[in-house]
Amino acid sequence: MLDRRGPVGGLLRQWRQRRRLSQLDLACDAGISTRHLSFVETGRAHPSREMLLHLSEQLDVPVRERNVLLVAAGYAPIFPERPLTDPALTAARSAIDLVLERQKPYPAALDRQWRVVASNAALPELYEGVAADLLEPPLNAMRLSLHPQGLAPRIVNLAEWRAHLLYRLRRQVELTADRALIDLLNEVSAYPAPADRCGKTPDVEHEIAVPFRIKTSAGVLSFFSMTTVFGTPVDVMLSELALELFFPADDETASAVQRLAASARVAN
Repeated sequence: MLDRRGPVGGLLRQWRQRRRLSQLDLACDAGISTRHLSFVETGRAHPSREMLLHLSEQLDVPVRERNVLLVAAGYAPIFPERPLTDPALTAARSAIDLVLERQKPYPAALDRQWRVVASNAALPELYEGVAADLLEPPLNAMRLSLHPQGLAPRIVNLAEWRAHLLYRLRRQVELTADRALIDLLNEVSAYPAPADRCGKTPDVEHEIAVPFRIKTSAGVLSFFSMTTVFGTPVDVMLSELALELFFPADDETASAVQRLAASARVAN
């Protein structure tokens, strides 16, 4: 856990240690002396705002946490956090909506800390039998996937998919030290796991990525996912958003999804 209550030097030291860097490593990367970095970490020297931002960049500190560092050093935070409805994010929201619209009929969702904040509402067949409370906003994609009353009972390769999701979540925790993600990891890790805890070893000769295979009324559908993020965001909200885009992993799934989408258009 990252202790955000300490002085700025201590916070920088925690981030350096999380990145498994020595003072010499970071000093060389940042182009400063080891002596000066040591003085900053111990509080003998007070870093300028520019130095803090430079060190944050070298340490790949999340944008939200860069504000924490600035405040700890006595500076005002410079990275705004605006909702997607804010007029300043109109261009970004338009880009998100365009991607989601073009992604139909394949399922796609925008998440922040695995919470869905935008979706194209495609393929309702995926959510058949899911407990109503799991579909209430704010819908959490990780919880929806692994909860025993969610998608988990119908995921054909649950051990493999569960291991993949938990790896991604642990990686996020390691990179961000986000308390909400730590709580989420503890929660979903406690959900009942399939007997094959290690998961099926992917057939690398035939697979291009870890597949998501799920039973539906249209048969077993198989997808692989791609994650899209904003480049060089300076808004906290945008820095934490990711578009989870799913694509058919085989011809049978592509055909089934097209049939389902055509039926939905006729019904509407």
